[in-house]
Amino acid sequence: MAVFTTLTLPETEAFLTEYDLGELVSLRGITAGIENTNYFLTTTKGEYVLTIFEVLTHEQLPFYIELMHHLASQGVKVPMPQTRKDGKRIGTLKNKPSSVVTRLSGGYEASPGIKHCIIAAQTQAQAHLAAASFPVRQPNLRGLDWWQATYPSIEPFLDSELKQLYQTSLNEQIQTQGSALWQNLPEGPCHCDMFRDNVLFDGTFENPVMGGVIDFYFAGCDKWIFDVAVAVNDWCIERETGALRTEHAQAWLQAYHQIRPFTAEEREVWPVALRAAALRFWTSRLYDFFIPRPAQTLKPHDPTHFERILKQRTYSTIPALP
Repeated sequence: MAVFTTLTLPETEAFLTEYDLGELVSLRGITAGIENTNYFLTTTKGEYVLTIFEVLTHEQLPFYIELMHHLASQGVKVPMPQTRKDGKRIGTLKNKPSSVVTRLSGGYEASPGIKHCIIAAQTQAQAHLAAASFPVRQPNLRGLDWWQATYPSIEPFLDSELKQLYQTSLNEQIQTQGSALWQNLPEGPCHCDMFRDNVLFDGTFENPVMGGVIDFYFAGCDKWIFDVAVAVNDWCIERETGALRTEHAQAWLQAYHQIRPFTAEEREVWPVALRAAALRFWTSRLYDFFIPRPAQTLKPHDPTHFERILKQRTYSTIPALP
């Protein structure tokens, strides 16, 4: 969500003629994130988020846009993609694919409590079940194949200890994800990036209300247990060490389990799934940190954060699933 592509007001006004969203009131760039260009867009008919896709292609985008539309249509709190006058939900802006979605209310909670975890976990389980009927299939583009392809470019930046950690972790994932056990796990479209800054809450800290889940542009079809692990690795940890906060993790897992019960196979692979989720984001943060792309407001995340989490999931005891 860094500003890679600069828009002028006249360009935005011309773009809006392709929609029935009223006249432009204001446009403001969003500086958080590192993958797409995003603007807060206010018109005479409402508030939206305008996205210009810097990596994803027109051919890849229907999965993400139509998945959001599918979930929103089923009552899951996610942004609703807006339909253009030509009936499509993907446009072109500055020769790049683009979309407009509703702007959800609320803000993200930097230090979520137990109630936040319960509400977010319930929404994640509801989204998984709702997405099961979504007909479009696209793999998680930041899955195991991407980790294997990316490692040679980041390997020169790692010392011998980290190289050993990475290679050992990668080998475990190659072996596990190639097994019949992993292949038969429940799966479907999932967010794959449900960090705390991608979930908005209304209400108060003591009584939060779900505002909605945003930023679906890393979504893909994957094992649902992997999606749960991604969330737990962010929502239920001590930020300084990466260690799991047991009470938060148990609250998340129990809330999810009450809506979409975990299977015996998922319980078996749970520790490996947590390590997979840590490895995925350690890989991407290493890549973005050492091989950055230019942007006006690019702020790459610290890769050592997920290095610590991976070490915690490798060497510390992991609570079992419900």
